[in-house]
Amino acid sequence: MADEKLKVAIIGCGRMGQHYTDVYNTFENTEVVAIAEYNDDRRNVVGERFGVTALFKDAETMYQQMDEVPDLAVVVLPGKFIKNAVIASAQAGVRGVSTDKPIGATLSDVDEMIAACEERDVVFHGGNLQRSRADVQEAASWLRNGDYGEVQGATVHGWGGEISGGGCQHIAVLRLLTNAEITEVIAWGKPQESLEANEDSGLIINGRFKMSTGIETTVYGEPTPHRGVDVWTEDSLLRWDWGDVMDIYQGFDDNGARVKSDREFTPFAWPKYGYLASSILSFISAVENGTEMAVSGYDLLRSLEAAIAAKHSALWGSVPLSLPLEDRSMTLYPRPYRWLGGDHSGRYQTPEEARAYELFAKG
Repeated sequence: MADEKLKVAIIGCGRMGQHYTDVYNTFENTEVVAIAEYNDDRRNVVGERFGVTALFKDAETMYQQMDEVPDLAVVVLPGKFIKNAVIASAQAGVRGVSTDKPIGATLSDVDEMIAACEERDVVFHGGNLQRSRADVQEAASWLRNGDYGEVQGATVHGWGGEISGGGCQHIAVLRLLTNAEITEVIAWGKPQESLEANEDSGLIINGRFKMSTGIETTVYGEPTPHRGVDVWTEDSLLRWDWGDVMDIYQGFDDNGARVKSDREFTPFAWPKYGYLASSILSFISAVENGTEMAVSGYDLLRSLEAAIAAKHSALWGSVPLSLPLEDRSMTLYPRPYRWLGGDHSGRYQTPEEARAYELFAKG
């Protein structure tokens, strides 16, 4: 059975990379066989912790020195370093390459990653987004099946603070639940110093998205009573609000108020690992069976593009901008922790922390 496992290389083994390694080593059909990590001390510690002896400084060195190309390359690097590792992995001949949010800062860089994977028929996975949550995916399937009727509108709540980094979650869920693409963005933003900066820290965006299905999405930068995405039909409302499970309302009571549905979601088999597990499972299935992923590199590109369009629409006087954007050199950086990583932005992980660091409770 061990010979049938997908061999996995983790490229970048900081905090999030360690989470990925934990999950891949938990599944019966995957095995982490190599780790590439630039920090010498951490590389040795996490190798010992996970029982991996094939340890390398970076992706390029790994592919030069490994006798066998891994099946899956899992890139869990800060945004600045993702592009080179993704393209090197595709060129090395992996079957699938995974990345995470935010995928980059410049549209053309992400275009190059997607093209490199498409040219070599490499599955390009998008990583750890709430779009991949089992309940969100199931709710989207109910909407596509027409269980609640035709989608008539949507809203985004709390799209501010970092519209590229964390904010990519909103756009990914919005596109999934509406089963539509954003075709036009018009936005208003504050504060002015954040609008004029080259990163998204502290940026609050209000606006409107036109969708390919003809509906319009109102965007609220600051939290309303909610902070996620609402989608509604004639008599139903489905709400992703960063909670443990989506809320669904169907029908109205005698006073005209919405009635919460008692429809239950299918229990997820790996609750301990949450949507990281559901995302990885969809990636594995796409590689092995050709199925559709819960989140892809293309989804991360669309989130970045919406953020760039919104920022520049607001900066340029709330001008409507059509998507896809023609100027692929347009750029929006995430905050330093996401772009440079914790080691270079005040959240250095010591070897001692790496030895004991865990996100998921055991038991």
